[in-house]
Amino acid sequence: MSNFSQTLWDVIIAGGGPAGLFAAIRCAELNPNLKILIIEKASQTLGKVIISGGGRCNVTHACFEPAKLITYYPRGGNELRGAFTRFQPKDTVEWFESRNVKLKVESDGRMFPVTDDSNTIANCLRESAKNAGVKVKTGINLLDVEKNKNGFKLEVRSEGKLFYLQAKKLLLATGSDSKTREIAKSLGHTIISPVPSLFTFNIKDKRIDGLAGVSVENVKLKMDTVTTQGALLITHWGLSGPAVLRCSAWGARILFDKKYTSPLFINWLADYTFESALEVLQRNKDWQENAKKKVSTQPAFSQIPLRLWKQLTNFIEEKNWGDLSKAEIRKLAQELTAANFVIQGKGIFKEEFVTCGGVKLSEVDFKTMQSKIVNNLFFAGEVLDIDGITGGFNFQSSWTTGWLAGNALG
Repeated sequence: MSNFSQTLWDVIIAGGGPAGLFAAIRCAELNPNLKILIIEKASQTLGKVIISGGGRCNVTHACFEPAKLITYYPRGGNELRGAFTRFQPKDTVEWFESRNVKLKVESDGRMFPVTDDSNTIANCLRESAKNAGVKVKTGINLLDVEKNKNGFKLEVRSEGKLFYLQAKKLLLATGSDSKTREIAKSLGHTIISPVPSLFTFNIKDKRIDGLAGVSVENVKLKMDTVTTQGALLITHWGLSGPAVLRCSAWGARILFDKKYTSPLFINWLADYTFESALEVLQRNKDWQENAKKKVSTQPAFSQIPLRLWKQLTNFIEEKNWGDLSKAEIRKLAQELTAANFVIQGKGIFKEEFVTCGGVKLSEVDFKTMQSKIVNNLFFAGEVLDIDGITGGFNFQSSWTTGWLAGNALG
């Protein structure tokens, strides 16, 4: 470590994740004469890349219009709009392909390496950094940063010993790391307190009991001021699926304030209103062939799986369509278009756990990713108050902010 601590580095990058590596490569390729060091507290770089997408790495998303792309970010969309005109998913695809890593698009727009192996991405980034002359040191804990006349003095711990590193410019790209947030705050930045985003809902309700694995292709959810639409999956503990994950992402702060207990209204028919559903149910009742058929075995809407339909119509007992009262038909329309459930806690969404919060975005110049408060201090990736929904969007904001920071640093 002594060689590293005696060097005056042109650029030190704290964080060996996607944003940090991407920034280092861009910076080094623009200016090969710079002395660039990445410090990473884990025993290897790119740990999150390796485990992401079930070991396949969801590199980005095939959305190539910045105006549409920003709609996938509950926080940071406005700031990323200009950033995405400079570096967007199309550029990410070209960047990897220029290094012989081909990506493929899946039916939902997610993009993976054709090898279906996240090591393809990790190895490409590590190799590119090495070829560009970037030095990487793992097992380094960043403890403190002090601004001085040469730039920045970093206090670090490695193998139980304290060292000091000196850099002209510093990029913080450590993901949602609490120590880094403290350091950014000590340098004068405002920190938006982090809370979980992208999680499933714990719900105990007899209407979904025993239905784990049943999914509905298109539902509409309303929680407080948040409305989302998409596929929903019933699980052993409650609800999951894209509609729920979007709801948890956009409602992250609301749900945190409510201690993860809140009413949730489900429209199982998504695009139907109470009135239009009522009309279909009334027609079903009046249809002669239906009159003597059980409501529970004869769904009025094909988009609702039979097992779920049976439980949603349980209050009707074993009545035939022809015997339904007006009140029962109205109640069923209500149950189908605005069923009232109660969120009773949150689950965790796989290992790709995302938080919202971090360095306040108005304090960062999104053309360069440089701090507006401290000269020569830069930020990239999840250390910022930016988060996207699942589908490759969080990686894309890391590639974009990393590339812009590397551009400015180089």
